[in-house]
Amino acid sequence: MGNKYGYWDFESDLITKRNPRIIAFFTSLDKMLQGLEQMMKNTKPTLNGERYLTDKELSERLKISRRTLQDYRDEGRISYCYLGGKVLYRESDIQKMLDASYRKAYREQ
Repeated sequence: MGNKYGYWDFESDLITKRNPRIIAFFTSLDKMLQGLEQMMKNTKPTLNGERYLTDKELSERLKISRRTLQDYRDEGRISYCYLGGKVLYRESDIQKMLDASYRKAYREQ
């Protein structure tokens, strides 16, 4: 931008990393990046509309050990797929299992 004399005033037009607008811009970018990283971490790709969980993911969600999951598989209590050396669980099967195991309180509070 020029000043009233028609030449550039580079000192006032110079944008540096200390400029409040630049700081705000990069802060916004950092927040957006954090949000995207969180979303990617929590979102699993689907296969025919179905999500699959690994042993590790499921044990963390259910707060049980991977050994307990192995017992559930051996006892036929939980459905799973074995593919390429990995055990995978359909999220919908897990939800059905949890729903079937749900016991409603018999006493009102």
